[in-house]
Amino acid sequence: MNRLKSCLLIVCIWFCTWDGVLSFPSTTESLVVDTGENSPIDIHTKETYDSTDLHSTPRITEMHIISNVSNRFAHTIIRSKVKNFSNSSKEATFSVVLPDSAYISGFVMEIDGKNYTAYVKEKEEAKKIYDEAVASGIGAAHVAVDTRDSNVFTVSVNVEPESKAAFYLTYEELLNRQNGYYELVINIRPGQPVKQLGVEVKLAESRPIKYVRAPPLRTGNEIGSDKEELDPRANVELINSTSAVVTFNPSIQRQKELAKHLGTEANDGLAGQFIVQYDVERDPLGGEVLLDDGYFVHFFAPSDLDPLPKHVVFVLDTSGSMFDRKIAQLKEAMKSILEELKSSDKFNLVEFNTDVKVWNLQNGTESTLYPPGGASWAYEGTNVSLEDIRFPPAYSVNKENIEKAKNTVSGFEPNGGTNINDALKVALHLIEAERKSNKGSDKLQPLIIFLTDGEPTVGVYSTDQIVAEISEFNQGRRKSVLFSLSFGEAADKKFLQKLALHNSGFSKHIYEGADASLQLQGFYKQISSPLLANVTFKYVPTVTGVTKTIFPVLFNGSEIVVAGRYEQPPSESPENGKDDVIALDVVAFCGTGLINLKPIYERPVTGLQRIWAYLTVKQLLEEKEISKNPDELKKKALAIALQHSFVTPVSSLVVVKPNETRPVDAESTQNSQDRAFYLQSSMKAGFPVRGYPMSLPNFAQISAFSSFDPVAPIAYDSEDSAITMLPATDDPLSSFPWLKDELSENGTIHFPTGDFELSFNATVPTHACSNAPPLNASGNCTLISNCGTALIFLMKIDDLIKHFCPLDKYIGVCCPDDIVVP
Repeated sequence: MNRLKSCLLIVCIWFCTWDGVLSFPSTTESLVVDTGENSPIDIHTKETYDSTDLHSTPRITEMHIISNVSNRFAHTIIRSKVKNFSNSSKEATFSVVLPDSAYISGFVMEIDGKNYTAYVKEKEEAKKIYDEAVASGIGAAHVAVDTRDSNVFTVSVNVEPESKAAFYLTYEELLNRQNGYYELVINIRPGQPVKQLGVEVKLAESRPIKYVRAPPLRTGNEIGSDKEELDPRANVELINSTSAVVTFNPSIQRQKELAKHLGTEANDGLAGQFIVQYDVERDPLGGEVLLDDGYFVHFFAPSDLDPLPKHVVFVLDTSGSMFDRKIAQLKEAMKSILEELKSSDKFNLVEFNTDVKVWNLQNGTESTLYPPGGASWAYEGTNVSLEDIRFPPAYSVNKENIEKAKNTVSGFEPNGGTNINDALKVALHLIEAERKSNKGSDKLQPLIIFLTDGEPTVGVYSTDQIVAEISEFNQGRRKSVLFSLSFGEAADKKFLQKLALHNSGFSKHIYEGADASLQLQGFYKQISSPLLANVTFKYVPTVTGVTKTIFPVLFNGSEIVVAGRYEQPPSESPENGKDDVIALDVVAFCGTGLINLKPIYERPVTGLQRIWAYLTVKQLLEEKEISKNPDELKKKALAIALQHSFVTPVSSLVVVKPNETRPVDAESTQNSQDRAFYLQSSMKAGFPVRGYPMSLPNFAQISAFSSFDPVAPIAYDSEDSAITMLPATDDPLSSFPWLKDELSENGTIHFPTGDFELSFNATVPTHACSNAPPLNASGNCTLISNCGTALIFLMKIDDLIKHFCPLDKYIGVCCPDDIVVP
């Protein structure tokens, strides 16, 4: 049976960010949900599991996570296999916690030998609207899948008695360098001890690796000191100067021990984050430019530079909602942050609630108010100019001033409303006033650190108006960089992100945990040492499709990455010393003035196209948030996302269901009698479902569908909380549209070794091969439809030629041996 050609149903698998508690049937941190009756002891491990666990749910027999990192780009595959030992059908849920910077790029399910292959579709393709969606609350229970800065991917399936299921999820991310190293975070949450649990991280870089380490496991929810008992005991093997392998294979007993130290029940299995940290040797000047097949990536992180002196204005919310623990954590964090200021720096303290106060450190009991005299609303209709007010100056960093600042912060008391607009205008005015009054201050890098736990309630209420006014106010000879910190769940994070993006900074959420002060200190550490200002990358005219090239500031320990395309292969190779093949130079301001830095050239370990696509989509979606014409940027991001199979806010992942499986309605789903997939999601209260308006209690599930077209695909739009019907398709080439142009009239493609037929359902034996992606790992030659990562690495005919292998008279691809789906 042709798995790809015929379908009864396409179910959308979605990718959403959750900041609160999720509600799913039973325990969705794991692959197990529902209850049951009888199940045997696992004869392979010879362990007697808790009867209420083993008898009721499918068991995870294997979970392997393989992450290949090359050119700082991570390609991670999660493979999980489950078995239903029961004599009745049971529901298995595949739920994975992913880094928020990652894009899902592939998903395959194997149920009783049938493949359910996912592909990415445009959300706006929806042509019809479902006229009914059934919200089900069966077995609802809250689960603590609340890992910070993460996303949750979930899909459920019924598994027949004594049957098996396998899940293969692929996601990709460009690793971010902070504090002098790259960090790969892998969430492990099987929800039960697993006999075969393993993580393998393969590093392959163009530059020599300085070090690799696997620090103690983390919960993902609290920052704390490294605990010796959470040492993963990982094996770190340096293969050569540019490659390494890190493996983590905890036994069941070790999983239970780690679970207890991570604060979970031993029988619930490991629930934490496995971390790999590393760094590479780098060019101390203009960075490294990698070139490959018409694409380039420029990594820039110069060393041996003295930090720029800076003028930091702390704008701190002390409104009434900051009472109790929040204000105490703010005070604790600020005491540590103030100690981190350097002797060459200057700073101001701005406190705001209903009023805006600029503190006078010469007399810690005095502050200058804006508007003068007090509450802002009393001055509506008057024109109080900032220039007419004598504010305290920027203070030099010395022991006396730091102690006075600490004493001032310790006296903060929460009260009143939230006057954001005036507070930020005052901060920008303080920077400009210092620049005009002191000649040396024009060399200071201006930074505004703005923290709030709420929405504007005093002065200007409109967040759009605040963004517009502050951005306009910040236009000057040297624009101030504004960092927005959202503290707690009441803060308007989308507004704060837009505010930061408009003003050359970024936003960060501070979670309301016991470690909030450590989160604040960690954030400040990232931006405490600016090295370069007004960093501009210059390339030759033939470069196209280049990502962002102007950056207001580069901080010590971080990295700037620029990617683009070039029209023709370079005439000179990097080995010949040609220094202007692609990049001309990098121009920036340092402590001694304007500098020009020349990059060097390196050969990449693997292709660069996906890095370019990833970075381009990320930046387009960011620009969309602050653009007056977002539709054009959205179209561009969507086109690249679809071409490279990235699941983003403008694209959806759908799963094709073979035609042997009949559709399921709400009743049969609840009775767990039909073998079928159903869509399961958490939805915020009050959001309507198109065609079926309803208000859902707190969090509820969209668990099944009825009255659907038997050949229609379903899509879930996380932005609009809408369930829609997509046009049906029976074209097996829809996932590989470029193949249509390569096929001859008789359905063959010409390769150097001859003509071979394209088939998605031929019965042919596989065989070993050696040209499998990524990193030239060993693999098996199989049909395209049987390779779980084919959608990831087959983007054009060149890719097929690179990974082609003959299967009798048919076209095969060399697929990593653990991703072949029989």
